[in-house]
Amino acid sequence: MFNTRAFLLNRLSRLSTRWLPFADVASEEVPLGRLLRLSLFQITVGMALVLLVGTLNRVMIVELEVPATIVAVMLALPLLFAPFRAIIGYRSDQHRSALGWRRVPYIWKGTMLQFGGFAVMPFALLVLSGYGEAVDAPKWIGYSSAALAFLLVGAGVHIVQTVGLALATDLVREEDQPNVVGLMYVMLLVGMIGAAFVFGALLETYTPGRLIQVIQGAAVLTIALNGVALWKQEARDRERAARPPQTEPFSTAWARLMQASGATRLLLVIGLGTFGFAMADVLLEPYGGQVLAMSVAETTRLTAVLALGTLVGFWFASYVLTRNGDPVRMAWAGALIGVPAFGGIVLSAGPGMLWPFTIAVGLVGLGAGLFGHGTLTATMRAAPKGQIGLALGAWGAVQATAAGLAVASGGIARDVILALPSGTAAPQAPYVPVFIIEMLCLALAVVAMHPLLGAAGRRRKAAYVK
Repeated sequence: MFNTRAFLLNRLSRLSTRWLPFADVASEEVPLGRLLRLSLFQITVGMALVLLVGTLNRVMIVELEVPATIVAVMLALPLLFAPFRAIIGYRSDQHRSALGWRRVPYIWKGTMLQFGGFAVMPFALLVLSGYGEAVDAPKWIGYSSAALAFLLVGAGVHIVQTVGLALATDLVREEDQPNVVGLMYVMLLVGMIGAAFVFGALLETYTPGRLIQVIQGAAVLTIALNGVALWKQEARDRERAARPPQTEPFSTAWARLMQASGATRLLLVIGLGTFGFAMADVLLEPYGGQVLAMSVAETTRLTAVLALGTLVGFWFASYVLTRNGDPVRMAWAGALIGVPAFGGIVLSAGPGMLWPFTIAVGLVGLGAGLFGHGTLTATMRAAPKGQIGLALGAWGAVQATAAGLAVASGGIARDVILALPSGTAAPQAPYVPVFIIEMLCLALAVVAMHPLLGAAGRRRKAAYVK
């Protein structure tokens, strides 16, 4: 008798292995369903990023008329935790609990921080909007509460993402670790795209009350999805709890990681490229709202376009790199694409330029995806044996620090230019110089990568001769 359910499941399994990037990392011990369930923590991270960097930054700047400098500084507050991502991952390697867990306690603490930030945020928005009984509340309470909310959510995102990726690498074989990390980042982009469309639909008719309901829903969903993601993922190990393994000090492990050829230059490239791609994060949606007259729902969907372009970049990079492609060359191509993409954003300021602007934003996402995947894979391949987790933390620390500095710099630059006599000459005047700075940073990253391209070519040639 024909089993329809088994047939459909078999076809779906083959389809996802063929089309979902990194799906070939699944095995009998760790099936694809388990990996996808674990990746739910990336869905909540993506949801938080869309809410902070996309929806809230536009609403605060345009609807609530909060200076972009203040909003940018709030978005950059998680920068305080970014340099500690390597230490967080390293400490989770050594964590000792009665059950022998290493990763779960850290992920749950990060989840609680995210929930706490989302719980505080509605009260901050009530004060800033003057909605209801908050009309007489002093603005400094709204600013300080919003800053606390951004800080808590950002810290939780850093902890959950760093330790969650380490848990994902624990579940698979060492040779599959770069692939499973890539799968997790693809699911992050899926979460961002889905959240952008859902938030855009819910906020089609914007009111402060509706925005608060969306934030409260995100808080509950974060707890639920992260709980499902962690369920029975890390096995209890009482032997490890009784006799935890001896590990080298963090300073020694870090020094050994930096001894790898080109490691310092690679971290410099990651910083330059990330700064170049991230400086406009706080400005793209306000730019769309003020220059192109886009609504809140339209600018929120703009985040989905950016994330979709990044997803395509990750997919293409995975296709090439799994066929022995050069990750440094992939990152070089991504930075190179970013330069004309930001040029297209600059040229799209004008009536009837919505579609060129949207295409340019998608190209920015494509370049960011190629650059991010290329640098991530290059960092992991250059790491000494047994230091994949630390390498992941180093990449995340540099990437998050550069992104935070870029976001803050973009907002401050916009407000400084706006304060100049010529800053209000045209709606796009405060934004264009920021986009030009991003083009220069990406061009510098392209130049800085040339020595690494030569080294990679020599290694491939040596391997071919052998």
